[in-house]
Amino acid sequence: MNEMYDMSIVTHNWGVIAVLGVILINILMLLGIKSNVRYRRAISLFTPIVGTAIGMVIFTGIVMMASKHLNFTIENIVMILFATALTYLEVKRSKSLRSVKDEESFANHKKYALKIFLIEIFVVLSISSWMWM
Repeated sequence: MNEMYDMSIVTHNWGVIAVLGVILINILMLLGIKSNVRYRRAISLFTPIVGTAIGMVIFTGIVMMASKHLNFTIENIVMILFATALTYLEVKRSKSLRSVKDEESFANHKKYALKIFLIEIFVVLSISSWMWM
C-alpha cells in the first residue's frame, strides 16, 4: 500500500507540473495566434490534452485518498475545491469562445481568456505551494 501511495504522490506532482505546462502552452497559443479561425482549430485539438492533465491530477488524488482509507483532511477538501474551480474556469473559458464571431470579439476573448489563465496559474501555484511546503 505504501508503494502505491508513494507512486501516486510522484505522479500527482508531475500531473500538477503538466497542468501548469498546458496552461502556459495555452497562453502562448492565445498570444501567438492572431486569427480567430486558426485559434479555434488549435484550441479544439489542444483541449483534450488540458482535460487529460487535469484528470490525471484528480485521478492520482483519488488514488491517494483511497490508500489513506478515504481520510478527509483539510488538505484533501481544499484540493477537491481547487480541482472543481479549475474545471469550472476551463469550462467558462471554453464557452466564451463560442460567442466569438469576428476579430473584435476575438480580441475581447483574448483579454478574458488571459485573465482566466492567470487565475488558473494562481490557483495551481497557491495549492501547490501550500502542499509542497
